[in-house]
Amino acid sequence: MSRQDRHLRHFLVVGGQRCGTTWLHDQLAAHPQIAMARPARPEPKVFLHPGPHDAPSYREQYFAHATDERALGEKSTSYLEAPGAPDRVATTLGAPRIVVQLRDPVARAVSNYRFSRAHGVEDRSLNEALRADLVSPREWDPAKTSVSPFAYVSRGRYAEQLRRWTQRFEVHVQFLEEVRSEPDRIGLLYRWLGVDEGFRHDAGGELVNASAPTDDRLDPGLEADLREHYADSDTALAALLARPLPWPHRRSP
Repeated sequence: MSRQDRHLRHFLVVGGQRCGTTWLHDQLAAHPQIAMARPARPEPKVFLHPGPHDAPSYREQYFAHATDERALGEKSTSYLEAPGAPDRVATTLGAPRIVVQLRDPVARAVSNYRFSRAHGVEDRSLNEALRADLVSPREWDPAKTSVSPFAYVSRGRYAEQLRRWTQRFEVHVQFLEEVRSEPDRIGLLYRWLGVDEGFRHDAGGELVNASAPTDDRLDPGLEADLREHYADSDTALAALLARPLPWPHRRSP
């Protein structure tokens, strides 16, 4: 077995989108005991599509730069919502650890909209786009993007997406709101990954890549409808994690 093949402690950052995972990737990549997959952009997204995939080829392609690190990690935030990804990951890597960073789904939806708007794929107003996504998904071109750029609302129903992963793997979930208020929380993740929990990297800047702001403001009535839409999912998420959620949470009857 080569030096590279002895790196068997894999983990994946699988989501969620617009939840500060680029910042999280940079924190992990800076740790001297962690090697993150390269290139980081575009994200590898290896397990979005059928293989064949095998662990030696995966490590050779994305971790050729690794030396004596303890953990090898990949960040591909499209995995969280991809139904087939857990099976492909398990077939290739066995039982890697799974990292998920989430945020208030309403704030996430607004951020996702601004991201799509800034990249020229969205032509509707904020309220129009989110209201439409509450009703039905907008068609999109899979040849241009790996997942829909318009799934502003549905992408925030975390419990449904997360359960596919918790049923198969050890999963560490943290919230962007906690990371913002407790800077040392990253140490808990380092400990869980089996690396030095005392390491800190000051990346500076915002925790979520900023998109160009728009003049749109979320209509209070629409926000109330979104909170109601997420009520059952948020309740299920809190139960799944056995912990309270750090955003306004309306318990469904």
